[in-house]
Amino acid sequence: MTPIRISHIDSEQDCLACFDVMRELRPHLAGAQAFAEQVGRQAGQGYRLLAAWQDEQITALAGYRLQENLLYGRFLYIDDLVATARVRSQGQGRDLMAALRQEAMRRECAYLVLDTGLANALAQRFYFRRGLLSKGLHFTLSLQGDKS
Repeated sequence: MTPIRISHIDSEQDCLACFDVMRELRPHLAGAQAFAEQVGRQAGQGYRLLAAWQDEQITALAGYRLQENLLYGRFLYIDDLVATARVRSQGQGRDLMAALRQEAMRRECAYLVLDTGLANALAQRFYFRRGLLSKGLHFTLSLQGDKS
């Protein structure tokens, strides 16, 4: 097996190369250019993409940001974590999580936080094995089409 290299995505060209991988997690994304533009906007809010590379191809991604609130103090929030179907269960998600943990510790964060779907049992099992524990439920309210 070819070694995995983990690095941040810092160029538009590399960001565009992330699209097909991210689309496995976020199939609603419209296209590579719109994705890169949104990543750029989110970067203004501290969002970063961390990629796992194998044979010069991106095979897994983690999108994250540093945040602070009254509940957790300073924490690293993982927005996105995905490995392509071709490399799942080969350790790339584990390696990205380890890199994110190191980044959080380097940045003196008190917690590593993420959300996952209630029905996503495979992801939950993966997170439990990495030491993450379920602390609550995440609630949302769609405001699309809300006229009130």
